[in-house]
Amino acid sequence: MRRIGVFVCWCGSNIAGTVDVEKVREAVKDMPGVVHSVDYQYMCSEVGQNYLKDAIKEKNLDRIVVASCSPRMHEATFRKAAESAGLNPYLVEIANIREHCSWVHKDKEVGTEKAISLTKAAIAKATLNEELVSGTTQVEKRALVIGGGIAGIQTALDIADAGYLVDIVEQTPSIGGKMAQIDKTFPTLDCSACILTPKMVDAAAHPNITLYTYSEIESVNGFVGNFNVAIKKKPRYVDMDKCTGCGVCIEKCPSKKGKSEFEEGLATRTAIYTPFAQSVPKVPVIDKEQCLKFKTGKCGICSAVCGTKAVKFDQEEEIVNQTYGAIVLATGFDLIKLDNFGEFHNE
Repeated sequence: MRRIGVFVCWCGSNIAGTVDVEKVREAVKDMPGVVHSVDYQYMCSEVGQNYLKDAIKEKNLDRIVVASCSPRMHEATFRKAAESAGLNPYLVEIANIREHCSWVHKDKEVGTEKAISLTKAAIAKATLNEELVSGTTQVEKRALVIGGGIAGIQTALDIADAGYLVDIVEQTPSIGGKMAQIDKTFPTLDCSACILTPKMVDAAAHPNITLYTYSEIESVNGFVGNFNVAIKKKPRYVDMDKCTGCGVCIEKCPSKKGKSEFEEGLATRTAIYTPFAQSVPKVPVIDKEQCLKFKTGKCGICSAVCGTKAVKFDQEEEIVNQTYGAIVLATGFDLIKLDNFGEFHNE
């Protein structure tokens, strides 16, 4: 049988003003495993902590429940107090009866009943708690930023400038995100591209940053400090090392009826294209669904006019496995599709 000590804090009037702390103490004192149940005005004070330490030693307590304020404030305080009394600090459980209870209720009877429920739940959890030992693990000093919009770019630059390696994974052929599609920025009405494109260039040129454009996350495993990530690089059908970005292939492409994603489908583009003029990297990608070579096998003009022979119709997707210490999600947003707006409006 566990030997659990329950300490209900008044927190001055913060808790006691809306919760009958004595009633809470009485309600839980006969629960299985509870051998000590008290209330005190300020458990986080030096006197309150000493009171807890003495009770652990005198009552031979092996679990502690403190019904008080948020564990964000004082969980570490009570853990240290318990540890100094010889109890494993992870056998301390906090019931938040201030932020989660007294501060959100005006009716004292309702607040008291909720405080009793929260404390009972903490006691039930405490009976299942086991001793833990804190440890350390080696952290991979490399970060992954998922999303190459303005937020992802700035995040990557900040981390890279601090001296760490960073990989940006962007599902579209170019970094830049939604900000690249905007003309002006609020509230100063500054030119969006004037702010964004220098950062795009900085990210591409930074020695600590690697760009994985036209790529997606295949899987994430591991834990904080050591995430094992598989990145799927979709085939661009253009060799990024050979391409010079001259744009001749785009000019000569006969398939010109594709919907431009950059223009949200309001304009057309060729089958081989770069999303916009300032794309980074400045390397085109072939839309396999639109390309005549893939559909009929009878085109290939882009390959014929390419002076560096960068067009590679046989290119396949590639999986890159990398380990990261931290992952930042900066995946942005999608615009609401208004194609069927009239139907929804009528309903």
